[in-house]
Amino acid sequence: MQNHFVDYALFITFFPQLIAGPIVSHKQILPQLVKKHTSISIFYENMIKGLFAFSIGLFKKVAIADSLSIWVSHGFKLEGLHFIEAWQTSLAYTLQLYFDFSGYSDMAIGLALLFNIILPHNFNSPYKATNIQDFWRRWHITLSNFLLTYLYIPLGGSRQGNLRTYVNFLITFILGGLWHGAGWTFLFWGLLHGSALVIHRIWQQLGFTMHKVLAWIITFNFINFAWIFFRANSFNDAKKIIKGMLGLNNLGTFKTKILELLSTLFIDTIDPLAQIIIPLTQITISLVWLYIIMSMAIALYTRNTQEKINYFKPSIKNLMLAIFSFIWVYFVLIGESITTEFLYFNF
Repeated sequence: MQNHFVDYALFITFFPQLIAGPIVSHKQILPQLVKKHTSISIFYENMIKGLFAFSIGLFKKVAIADSLSIWVSHGFKLEGLHFIEAWQTSLAYTLQLYFDFSGYSDMAIGLALLFNIILPHNFNSPYKATNIQDFWRRWHITLSNFLLTYLYIPLGGSRQGNLRTYVNFLITFILGGLWHGAGWTFLFWGLLHGSALVIHRIWQQLGFTMHKVLAWIITFNFINFAWIFFRANSFNDAKKIIKGMLGLNNLGTFKTKILELLSTLFIDTIDPLAQIIIPLTQITISLVWLYIIMSMAIALYTRNTQEKINYFKPSIKNLMLAIFSFIWVYFVLIGESITTEFLYFNF
């Protein structure tokens, strides 16, 4: 009895996953905590992988998520956002949330590996999803498994007919929304995702198909739209962002910049090279959009951390990548003061 209590106490105080996840059961971790022997080579291999995963997570959190948070906070405070401001605010938050929480998960997994403990993978490139069901198989995987095991299946799952299945989807995700916070915006966010899953299931049952690119565009934009309610303090806050995204205020300065760029294409000049160089000098992009484009490229076109760990081999390239991450984070932290709180600690 005493040994069981000590083992369980060790499990619940295992700090890498204690606060925000990945969500694990004692069956996943306890056998690893009480095992007697481990190969030294495997232990060292896990330590190296752990440091590598931690460095990636730290970079994602400090260099990307915290930088985007500045524009997100500013955008949600503005009134009467124009088209460009609204879209940059929503996209910045969509990317901030992903890099913040996946960064934390990478750091937790990395810290656990330093103790030779393997935590479950929590993110699998969720913004590559081409439908809402695929998204929830990739986003906060341990939460999806928790909701499936302790809510959806006990409610009856998909075993009691289509109508009951649809109701179970809605109940599961409404409660999942309330799990993040006791507010109407969280409830509505859960309702949106539950409804999307119902529509997706009906779509599948009717045998409809869609081009992969179009499916991705619809899925990503729905997710981006739903995150607005997840971030907003009230429906009025969400409404002002959505109005701006629909262009109901104004389009901002983007149209003017395009006209200025096009006008330079017709400048009469003797030097043909100038016809190429001059227009390029007119192209301007704000820092926030540079961050958004680069962050989106990382989310869509690079291997996620779990894939990097699975294919990890000690090399100069990986060593330099880890060192670069730590150096970048160091200079960010000693520079201007920025938010370092993990977003998901609030939910």
